[in-house]
Amino acid sequence: MRAEVQARMEARARIIKAMAHPTRLFIVDALSHGERCVCDLTEMVGADMSTVSKHLALLKAAGIVRDEKRGSQVYYALRCPCILQFFECVESVIATTAREQLALAAQAGRRGGR
Repeated sequence: MRAEVQARMEARARIIKAMAHPTRLFIVDALSHGERCVCDLTEMVGADMSTVSKHLALLKAAGIVRDEKRGSQVYYALRCPCILQFFECVESVIATTAREQLALAAQAGRRGGR
């Protein structure tokens, strides 16, 4: 693999790794509806502020979210809302896999019933 291709794949992997946690996926989904302060996200996630802040820091380091301090509050928003297209793709993979598994189960059931 050429160096520039390797670098691009590593950059992609960093972004995907940053989202590879249910809480971070939830945060990205919550931010798809607009910016939120850390206090709102903490309540939505149901974890302590320290934990949510660590998740947000990871998402920010990967370039997925941006933050803005307003007074004593920090607000987060998606940097590139196109990240939600990735969610749509993941949902398509889940649906396709489920359909294929159902088809295989039905086929196995027909074979077993002979």
